[in-house]
Amino acid sequence: MLRLFNSMGRKVEPFTPNDTEHARMYVCGPTVYSYAHIGNARPAVVFDVLARVLRAQVQKVTYARNITDVDDKIIAAASARDISCEAISTEFTRAYHEDLAALGVAAPDIEPQATAHITPMIKIIEGLIAEDKAYAAERHVLYHIPAFPDYGKLSGANPDEMLAGARVEIAPWKRDPRDFVLWKPSELGQLGWDSPWGFGRPGWHIECSAMIRTHLGDQIDIHGGGIDLRFPHHENEIAQGTKARFWVHNGHVTVSGAKMSKSLGNVLLVRDLLEDTPGEAIRYGLLSAHYRQPLDWTPETAKAARAALDRLYGALRDQPAADPSPDDASTVLAALNDDLNTPAALAELHALAGKVHSETNVTRRAELAASLRKAGAFLGILQQDPLVWAQAGAVEVDQIETLVAKRAEARANGNWARADELREELMAIGVEVEDSGGQSRWRMRT
Repeated sequence: MLRLFNSMGRKVEPFTPNDTEHARMYVCGPTVYSYAHIGNARPAVVFDVLARVLRAQVQKVTYARNITDVDDKIIAAASARDISCEAISTEFTRAYHEDLAALGVAAPDIEPQATAHITPMIKIIEGLIAEDKAYAAERHVLYHIPAFPDYGKLSGANPDEMLAGARVEIAPWKRDPRDFVLWKPSELGQLGWDSPWGFGRPGWHIECSAMIRTHLGDQIDIHGGGIDLRFPHHENEIAQGTKARFWVHNGHVTVSGAKMSKSLGNVLLVRDLLEDTPGEAIRYGLLSAHYRQPLDWTPETAKAARAALDRLYGALRDQPAADPSPDDASTVLAALNDDLNTPAALAELHALAGKVHSETNVTRRAELAASLRKAGAFLGILQQDPLVWAQAGAVEVDQIETLVAKRAEARANGNWARADELREELMAIGVEVEDSGGQSRWRMRT
């Protein structure tokens, strides 16, 4: 049974969907005004793995991840380039899809865009006003925090933290400094829609509440996102009426020990990393730490991930087709069922790869390799042809195969000195050779 840490209550709990045959999950997606950085990629990868784990155990899974295509940052980016907000959001939505595809992130079942849900947003706001939880003032509509006594339960934030975390500056027409914007005015020429409160646009928080209610209903099983969204975004969603049984958050990503920021010049864009690191290695690196813990990305992260994948793919090379054994893959799924423990799951994959390398029975070795590939699918890795993976490295497969063949010929001729020379040459380019049953098999050294 899957067990997950629930931020609401701050403990690991057994997970079963409210509808035992249908799990509903919503994850906050990107605000599309720029390219995705490594911190944006982490929740996409983490919740992609969670969706895979759910699909392995629940009859039906509906996974929604939104696109925020109306936001002040989008308006500013469009103005800076003198193009429309739609052009900006279309450009960077496409880029986001490209970058995630390179990381092996599957498309969600539903990808709602905020601009397509203005009417449901207005309806929710009208309902909050009718319940005396929101009020109109100076062409704005604001949620009144004191009207919701449980505000702060998710994050545990105290009043000072609530003020510090507010995304909108304190205005004199707010009834309470913590009150947040549901609707704001748009000036002539800005992105906006007609509403009962004038021409304007939604506040950020109301967008997700409307998209969840429209596509997944009044209550969902899992609401996910980065830890930075716990307050105030998810806290505000709860106040607006969003109901989720589990609130799941991934930790921050730092770069060589420092928080990413434009001022430090250390913002790592996914597409820049992809120039010299395979997407699968980036994915592996993002899964190398437990999702709830901070992840520090360094040059060694990608290097270690690539070397680890070399070893895993090496275990899949030259294996005939076979059926996987459910028992062999079960340890990986068990690790993931333990609060999505990806480090433990990766360790189990390497243990399974070790069994492949050491197994002398050809039939059993093929079965173990098939199980390794099946288990890797839970994490979204090891689905490429092993030779395709190897060809993406610095060393060409043809070069390796030629050296291995020459060494095999030298061994057959009893030229052991030449065979040793060729082994050293292979080791110099990071290749290990194993001799078993009269055959020589190679793998990338880790």
